[in-house]
Amino acid sequence: MSRFTPILHRFNPLRILRVALAVVLLLAAQVRVASAQQGSSMPKLVHQHGASQILVDGKPFLVRGGELENSSASSLSYMKTVWPKVVAMHFNTVLAPVYWQLIEPREGLFDFSTLDGLIAGAREHKLRLVLLWFGSWKNSMSSYVPDWIKRDQERFPRAARPDGSSLEILSALSSNNLAADSKAFAALMSHLRKTDSANHTVIMVQVENEVGMIPEARDYSAAASAVFLSPVPAELTNFLASHRESLAPELRKAWETHGSKTDANWPETFGSGLATDELFTAWTEGHYTGEVAARGKAVYPLPLYVNAALVRPGKLPGQYPSGGPLPHLFDIWRAAAPAIDFLSPDLYFPNFVEWARQYALPDNPMFIPETGRADASEMSANALYAYGQLNSMGYSVYAPEFLEAGEEQTLGDAYDVIRQLTPLILENQGMGHMVGIRAAADFGGSVDLTPQQFTLGNYTFNVRFRELAPISTGASVEPEVPGAHGGVIIQIGTDEFLVAGIGMVVTFGTNGERDSLAGIASIREGSFVNGVWTPGRELNGDDDNQGRYLRMPAGKFTIRRVRLYHYH
Repeated sequence: MSRFTPILHRFNPLRILRVALAVVLLLAAQVRVASAQQGSSMPKLVHQHGASQILVDGKPFLVRGGELENSSASSLSYMKTVWPKVVAMHFNTVLAPVYWQLIEPREGLFDFSTLDGLIAGAREHKLRLVLLWFGSWKNSMSSYVPDWIKRDQERFPRAARPDGSSLEILSALSSNNLAADSKAFAALMSHLRKTDSANHTVIMVQVENEVGMIPEARDYSAAASAVFLSPVPAELTNFLASHRESLAPELRKAWETHGSKTDANWPETFGSGLATDELFTAWTEGHYTGEVAARGKAVYPLPLYVNAALVRPGKLPGQYPSGGPLPHLFDIWRAAAPAIDFLSPDLYFPNFVEWARQYALPDNPMFIPETGRADASEMSANALYAYGQLNSMGYSVYAPEFLEAGEEQTLGDAYDVIRQLTPLILENQGMGHMVGIRAAADFGGSVDLTPQQFTLGNYTFNVRFRELAPISTGASVEPEVPGAHGGVIIQIGTDEFLVAGIGMVVTFGTNGERDSLAGIASIREGSFVNGVWTPGRELNGDDDNQGRYLRMPAGKFTIRRVRLYHYH
């Protein structure tokens, strides 16, 4: 035997091949496991214990957000001044535009440097991002499309008015427009998959922004008018037929009044007029948006949504952005854009409660991406109501970078309270152990101060927004608690509750027992530190009017831990 035989045996080619094959199979298995883990931890929507929530890294996540003013995200140097502000206000998420004109300055050549810098800034400050795709439409207009599209109106046609004059709005009837937008959006989603799929800094994407036609109710270009006078797509009429019982009343009436037709043009199917013009716009722009969304989702399936500009009283389609994802058009959008996961309201009107309720539907995950035109205390009270009563996945104020110092402090205090309560809010959404409270207002801003009553477990909560008249002085006047009114109550035990909010007076009763009252065993102020309740003062005597009520003071959002007991 040669002295080299042991070495030759050790390096036997067949043995080497078997070892190499085993290594390859092991690595392949590890890749599959890693891929599966990545897929399972990717942000996604789930419906659990009666509420829709978003999972981020496999855990429920509650968005405490702010949407940047339209131009802020275009400058990374400017963003350096913004990040510290939102961190100081206890945000965990920033909603930021991605501008088609910046990422595709020349056709087919993509530049994601601004987006990459935005993601890097968010990671540095331990924030998540929701991206807003400013593609074909932003607030109805096409101001964010690239120059090479704006200049070539033959290839990329515009919507038109009845007199034939063009609008600064890309036509939803153009296959070239759709192909260009879809290609750019798919490139964006592909870039996110390559650069962020391991980190999940970006948790959702809004497709377009406040879609709708203005100042006309529909596109009057020759191409659009030809489609308007062609049969309504079977996709839509089939949807109407299969969802007849749940259709919006206006839509169902228009369809059935004209014979529930399935092979007629738009006026013959729904009647002539602005309402049908708006249905047509909802379908055409909704279908276009849905196709863009589907192209991107096929590449990287993050949750996708669209947002709506709402309607002022008495306004007609075209006086507001006609055809957007509004409550009376939900059915059209669902049929037109199945790749869109949910529809969201941009809430700038005083009648926040009225509008928000219309979007809080079992089949429509609740998310409020924009709100404003109110002081910080009102916006914060709305947030507590949305999280506690409407099971909202998130809430976002508009242009937080421009809030004044006092407003920053108020919003920051409220977001800190929400931060502390987040685990309990997420645990209790949809479970029947939590209520959100808000003194609702009408469109004109008049606030309804009527007392409200809620039931949790064995107790009733009588919530007032006026001071109780002091018995000892014989006073009868009950002045309004100044400022905003709102909050949340969470049951944490048989007789124990957390109450958070501002501007409320709460008395207690016993549920289901006639003439049975509930007394206050204790009220503690306090906070959650690293998830652990840290009690402050015991509030008794003058603080609860000798055991008569819980008062959530005006001017600052606070948390109270309340224990109750029964007595007759």
